[in-house]
Amino acid sequence: MSVSVRIPTILRTYTDGASEVNGEGATLREVLQKLDADFPGIGARILDETGKIRRFVNVYVGEEDVRFADGLDTVTPDGVQISVIPAVAGG
Repeated sequence: MSVSVRIPTILRTYTDGASEVNGEGATLREVLQKLDADFPGIGARILDETGKIRRFVNVYVGEEDVRFADGLDTVTPDGVQISVIPAVAGG
């Protein structure tokens, strides 16, 4: 499945400044693996050392927060947009 992945500003150093890149995979896990293969190092910023989505990173497949769907096993239909959104904190 061909998808688009929106890249947050903080991770654009991995994508040469691109705010959106093409991805492929039938599940979010496959899309993130391909994303990391195309842009080495970006996967470690999204997934922790155990392979789970980092606590302060939100990932949406279309309008759906994958934490409330099937997580990394969430199906990625052809043409869907995936958004990676890091949490912002401050004080």
